[in-house]
Amino acid sequence: MISTLAIARPKKRLFLGLILISEFLVALILYGLWKITYPGLIGIYEYLPAAVGAVMIIISTFSIGAVCNMVLAMKGYPYLPLFRKYSYELIRILFPISVRVGKIFGISRRQLEGSFIAVSNLIFIKCGIKVKANELLLLVPHCLQLASCPHKITRDPKNCKRCGGCNIGDLVKLSEEIGFYFLVATGGTLARQFVKKIRPKAVLAIACERDLMSGIQDVYPLPAVGVLNLRPNGPCYNTKVNIEDVRKMLDKIIIK
Repeated sequence: MISTLAIARPKKRLFLGLILISEFLVALILYGLWKITYPGLIGIYEYLPAAVGAVMIIISTFSIGAVCNMVLAMKGYPYLPLFRKYSYELIRILFPISVRVGKIFGISRRQLEGSFIAVSNLIFIKCGIKVKANELLLLVPHCLQLASCPHKITRDPKNCKRCGGCNIGDLVKLSEEIGFYFLVATGGTLARQFVKKIRPKAVLAIACERDLMSGIQDVYPLPAVGVLNLRPNGPCYNTKVNIEDVRKMLDKIIIK
């Protein structure tokens, strides 16, 4: 059943390519603003246009460096902490622009978000981040539970009766087998509360593209990876997850 629900693997180059294009457009806009304000700036102080131009060049160069560092990290080179922090802030600013640019090329927001998750996951793995099982928190959305199920599992997934109607029972079994924390959240606020309470050293989240993208950025500097859920009934209703994909990710990040 799961195989028929599989979604296409996101292409990492989509996100990186559109972010670079967006950077170029922003750099052009900054240059245009500098040209327009040049007469006014030089009227204030002789060297002010040069100072403002230098600041704009530094910002643009640093921004491009942050994206290039992401590309290099994917190839196995060190991911500089300064660039990593700046990268997420940069993505917050440039992503809306990238979405609009993507529409020109027929690329949807969902595709772009999926591409970001693929890039972020690969960098996580390339950085060699590994934790003990009891230092990992697995977070999943409540829509993974069968909608008709009467058992409350939001704060205690062990209330699941493991009837096989959804994947919650599979994940409870996996958490007992391996030893990681497993919680079900109704939204981003509760998810952040769980992270603050448990204080894991890494997070593995299962969700849709939009929620994973925002969640990975929200928990930074805590390292996080994501596994996309499957939506045979549409978004936020009786969703599923490929348990084998979860196992593979766990194998990559948990110290044996």
